[in-house]
Amino acid sequence: MYPELLRLGPFVISSYGFMLVVAFITAYVMINRDGKRLGWPPELAQDIVFWAAIGGILGSKIYYLIENIGRGSGDNLAGLWNIIAGIFTLSPQRIAEGIQNFGAGLVFLGGLMGGMLAITLLLRKKKINWLATADVLAPYLILGYAIGRIGCFLVGDDYGIPTHLPWGIAFENGLPPTTYHMFQIRYPWIDLTGFEPGVLTVHPTQLYEVIVGGSIFAFLYRFRLRARFVGQVFALYLMLAGIERFLIEFIRTNHHYLFGLTGAQVFALIMISVGGFLSYWLPRRTRTDTS
Repeated sequence: MYPELLRLGPFVISSYGFMLVVAFITAYVMINRDGKRLGWPPELAQDIVFWAAIGGILGSKIYYLIENIGRGSGDNLAGLWNIIAGIFTLSPQRIAEGIQNFGAGLVFLGGLMGGMLAITLLLRKKKINWLATADVLAPYLILGYAIGRIGCFLVGDDYGIPTHLPWGIAFENGLPPTTYHMFQIRYPWIDLTGFEPGVLTVHPTQLYEVIVGGSIFAFLYRFRLRARFVGQVFALYLMLAGIERFLIEFIRTNHHYLFGLTGAQVFALIMISVGGFLSYWLPRRTRTDTS
């Protein structure tokens, strides 16, 4: 694995952090291009990406700390405090220090909630239509997710359960390593029958999500110009991204809580339900408004 891309003394560029930056830059370039086509104010794309990044990182860390209550390290809490303080004092340096302190533990579902809240507040302040903007952003949400999963693969994080399949991958230096002993300690609910002590090969769920996420992006990117009503692209994003996450959780290492489902699966079902409701309700509301 390649957890670090570059180290020069105390200066380190982590592979996950680098892919996170790539995701945000890619989103900015494409949103800015769409914004010009739609006649947006020049600074709107930059504001959206900036506040989505801040809200997303905060939301992902808060979600992680809630899921791992009692196991949050001092660095995690210090990082969270630095970002919050940096936002209120308008200090980019303090925000950057906070992100550096975070290390592992950024959860996409929390990031989605935090990012959406931040963008909602921004659009409300600027009096811009929320659903129309969500349609523009939806393809790039799943694209950013897929790019971020490349970072997860490079650091050996967010992998799946052990497997004997020929494409299974061993993350000997992963976070944590995919060893028999580590699975017994960290994931005691996973059945290890048929596996021998030592380094285990696991489902590379990060790569599965890169492929599926990229496919969803390609579909939404082509479909966005053929949408029949405002909000349709965003509704499709919620349903497709929710289905993807719901299914991948069956081979992830996350703990199952409610009705045998993981926390991510519960949230995914909410995404699917909201997307389905919007797909049903929005075209009918549009027809009613027109008449």
